[in-house]
Amino acid sequence: MFDLADQGEKIVIRRSKKQAYTLVPVEDEDITFTKSLEERIGMALQEVKQMREGKIKELSMKELLDEL
Repeated sequence: MFDLADQGEKIVIRRSKKQAYTLVPVEDEDITFTKSLEERIGMALQEVKQMREGKIKELSMKELLDEL
């Protein structure tokens, strides 16, 4: 199926009588991030850097979930 889509064929996937989807190739330039998501990713990377430098405490998954 993916090879056909890569060759420009129209691929329709029917899920039910009323639901259908098309499979189309997506290029790297078609994938975009919102400004908000870019900011959140940047903040997360900064936190990881600070954890590795020992500036902030690294939390386990259990500790993170307990904070919620």
